[in-house]
Amino acid sequence: MTQPQTMLLLTIASGYLALPGIAQSAPGLKVTVTSNQDTIAPDDGLTLREAITLTNGKLAPDQMSAAERALVQSSSDGTTRIEFNLPADQATIRLTEVLPAIERPGVTIDGTTQPGYKPDAIINELPLASPVVAIAPAEGREVFRGLTVTADGVTIRGLSLYGFTSNHRSTASTPPADIFISHRLPPPDISKQPTPANFSPFYRDDLPPKDVVIENNFLGIPPRGTQASTQERSAFGVYVFNSTGAQIRRNWIANHDGSAIITSVNAENLRVTENALIGNGVAGMPDALRLEGKVNQAQITGNLICANDGSGVYLFKPEGAVQIQGNQIIANGRRLRRSAVHLMGSNHQVTGNQIRYQVGPGVVVAADPDSRNNQIQSNRFSNLEGLSIDLVTRNAADISTYQRGDGANPPRDTGNRRQDTGNAGVNAPQFVAREFIALGTQTAAPVRANPVQIYGKADPGAQIEIYRATGQENYGPLNEPIATTQADDKGNFSHTLDNLRVGEQISAAATDSRYGTSEPARNAVIRSLSASPSPNSPVAPTSSPRCTTPVAQQPPPVEPLPPSPIRIQIPSR
Repeated sequence: MTQPQTMLLLTIASGYLALPGIAQSAPGLKVTVTSNQDTIAPDDGLTLREAITLTNGKLAPDQMSAAERALVQSSSDGTTRIEFNLPADQATIRLTEVLPAIERPGVTIDGTTQPGYKPDAIINELPLASPVVAIAPAEGREVFRGLTVTADGVTIRGLSLYGFTSNHRSTASTPPADIFISHRLPPPDISKQPTPANFSPFYRDDLPPKDVVIENNFLGIPPRGTQASTQERSAFGVYVFNSTGAQIRRNWIANHDGSAIITSVNAENLRVTENALIGNGVAGMPDALRLEGKVNQAQITGNLICANDGSGVYLFKPEGAVQIQGNQIIANGRRLRRSAVHLMGSNHQVTGNQIRYQVGPGVVVAADPDSRNNQIQSNRFSNLEGLSIDLVTRNAADISTYQRGDGANPPRDTGNRRQDTGNAGVNAPQFVAREFIALGTQTAAPVRANPVQIYGKADPGAQIEIYRATGQENYGPLNEPIATTQADDKGNFSHTLDNLRVGEQISAAATDSRYGTSEPARNAVIRSLSASPSPNSPVAPTSSPRCTTPVAQQPPPVEPLPPSPIRIQIPSR
């Protein structure tokens, strides 16, 4: 190694070790991992553990061999990268214990640099290239976490991580996950380090990391894309424990005991984009995305969320508002009957999603805690066991309500219903009739109704979104939005429809700008006095969707109703 390179390492090491945090002014590095061993020893290859320890400033040059020092170079652009050049038959790194947290800001761990990586693969209808480098526990070892991020601007790209979990004990371990994002962890022995007066094991600069990027990874599955065995299953995919601005994009996250993505303390400005979240929740937390804590301005967009064991997206007592937009949420609820999307809290937006084949309702809005002004618009629902939109009442606030909703609500008969119902009990629109008559039909096949005028009533000033409703249910499903109109100051609305076939059904949902979106209207049918219903009228699709991951898609058995309570009547004198 040249003298300038040796001086660079000495500068980095001395600069880091002098501070409780990580020096951000240290020069950039390019570190190449060439060994799949899990050691720190002066030998011929550089391991991932050595690379992370080195970039953290905790591995001195005199602890490295000349061959290892030759794999560390200064970067021309000042960034720090961990790259890979493993032998083709040794691309899986088997960990014997948890890796050190990534503590240096701006580090990129880039599995796409490994020879053989092909970036142009398409998996699950998304551009998800298969990684070559994998990280997994060594056989017989319990390693509860793959990579831990505690610094700003860290990027993890092009890796496969699986098998990270912890055994059940009387005292739970810290949260397990393939990737864990949080503020800096407390020192192993705080008695050896100074602590503030309040005895907190953290320094004032132990802040949650910002702008972490997790992209183009396989989480929960090996590089070959096959389902991991039971012994190789991870607990969670990405655990955003405490972070702001994290981006999780274009990953395949599958086959976890718990959720694919879960948040806890803080996940503000979280972005979850273009991921395939498939077959998660098989033995624990069943929901694909479980959002808790501070989640203000989080966005869930453009994901394929398929065949998970509970809800596709479940918000549990969140702080702040979430946008759920443009996702395919299909065939979830494999193990437990759940709604496709479950909302708690206020001001969430659920728009433009496809929600299909759910063993439960489409979108449920909780009553407790208070949940208001949730906008649920322009989605497409089909093949549901429940309403497309279900506003829960406190009268039915039992465990099944938090899982499956409580069915259609009657119109409000008292102002108290504003207080005890999700979205403040916005009334569903009511059509003036169960049938609307078109006074003629077009003769060309398929037979279409001439323009037909519909009338109804809703809360005053509400926006009415009219849907084509397929299937035989009385309420929806809201299969396709076809028109929008407005209720007047007395709640009356009307609209002319010219894009329906005779025999089709319509429904509607009302959105009040103060309170949110209602449940669906009871369906109405388009009839004609001069023609029979068209044989080409659309019906709800019956074939099941197919997820790439080989998971069972049989719905769970119907749970028996609880026995009726025993009532004892005592006669009064």
